[in-house]
Amino acid sequence: MRGLAKTGRGSGAMELVEVDRPKPAPDEVLIEVEYAGLCGSDAGIYQFKPAFERMKLPTIIGHEYTGHIIETGDEVTKFDSGDRVVERPIRGCGDCYQCEMGEENVCQNTAITGVDHDGAYAGYIAVPESELHAVPEGVPPRHAALVEPTAICARAVIENSRVRSGDRVLVAGPGPMGILTAQIADAQGGEVVVAGIGQDTTYRLPLAEELGYPTINIENDDLSAYRAELTDGIGYDVVFDTTGHPSGLTMATEEVRKGGQIVIESMTGETTMAYSPLVRGEIDLQCTYGAMYEDFERALRLINTGDVDHDTFLDDRFSLLESEEAFEAFLAGETCKPVFDVSVLR
Repeated sequence: MRGLAKTGRGSGAMELVEVDRPKPAPDEVLIEVEYAGLCGSDAGIYQFKPAFERMKLPTIIGHEYTGHIIETGDEVTKFDSGDRVVERPIRGCGDCYQCEMGEENVCQNTAITGVDHDGAYAGYIAVPESELHAVPEGVPPRHAALVEPTAICARAVIENSRVRSGDRVLVAGPGPMGILTAQIADAQGGEVVVAGIGQDTTYRLPLAEELGYPTINIENDDLSAYRAELTDGIGYDVVFDTTGHPSGLTMATEEVRKGGQIVIESMTGETTMAYSPLVRGEIDLQCTYGAMYEDFERALRLINTGDVDHDTFLDDRFSLLESEEAFEAFLAGETCKPVFDVSVLR
C-alpha cells in the first residue's frame, strides 16, 4: 500500500511511500481508512515546526480519520469486522500519574498517531481497540473523519469554558478549530463573533458568515468599535484563542471583560505581554488540550443533532496524490478543512 509520509527535516518533504500493509497485534484491529482530514498540526509537520522535531522519519502522518474494520486480533472483544470507527489519537501510557487520574490527554508519556507512529494517510492502519470509538449509523464517512477535531472543540467549550446561554463570545481565528468552536459555543447558547486577519477574508471569514456569525477583520476593522457595539463596551464574556499565533493572547486580553475567561486552544509559541491586566481584571486563563472519551461522545451527538454543520465546513477538492496543493492552500487560508478520500492510496 501507499502512504503519505514526512520524509525530511525541512518544510515540505512529503512523499508517497510504499509500505507493507500492517498486521494487527492480538489487541489491535486493522482498519481500512476511508476519509481523513487535514489538521493544523499536519500543516505544522509539513512546515516541520519545532514541536515535531522528535519525529523519526519517514513517518506516515494523519490522525483525523474514519474507516471500517476488516480484521481483528485474537484478544479483541469490543469490535467486529465491518464496524465503522474513529480513533482517539492521543494515546496515554496507562501508568503515569495523569493516566491513573483519568487524564490520559495530558499523559506524561503520550504517543500521538501520525507523529510518534505511522498515521492514517495510508490505505490501512492497525490500532489498539482501546483507542477506538464506534461511529453510529447515520453519520456519513466524510463527517465521521471530523469527529476528532469536533471532540477537541467540544472539550474546549463544554468541559473547559464557562460559556452559558446569552454569553458574548469572541472566537479568534477562523481556522478549523475556530469554526468548530464557534458552532459548539453557539449550540451552548453563546452569542458568537468570529475574528480573523486579512488573508482570512478570501475563504474563512466568508465561511463563518455563511454559518451565521458576524465577523471582524482585525487588520482593517476597529476592534474597540465592535466591542462597544456588540458588548456595550464591557468586553466579551469568553474569548477563545484558536489562532496559533503569539498575538492571539494579547488580543484576547484586550477583548475579554473583567472577570471573564480566555480559553487557549492552540499552540501559540512564545509571546511577551503585560500580565497586570489579567491579574487586575481577575481573568480566568484556561488551557485546553486534546479530547477524552466523553468529548467524542458529545461530538457525535452534536453532529447527529445538526448543531455542528460539517457539510458547509469540509472541503473535498483536494487529493492525497497531490497533497502539496492542499497544504499550501490551507496555510494560505484558501481552505478551512480539507478532507481526503484515502481510497486512492489502496
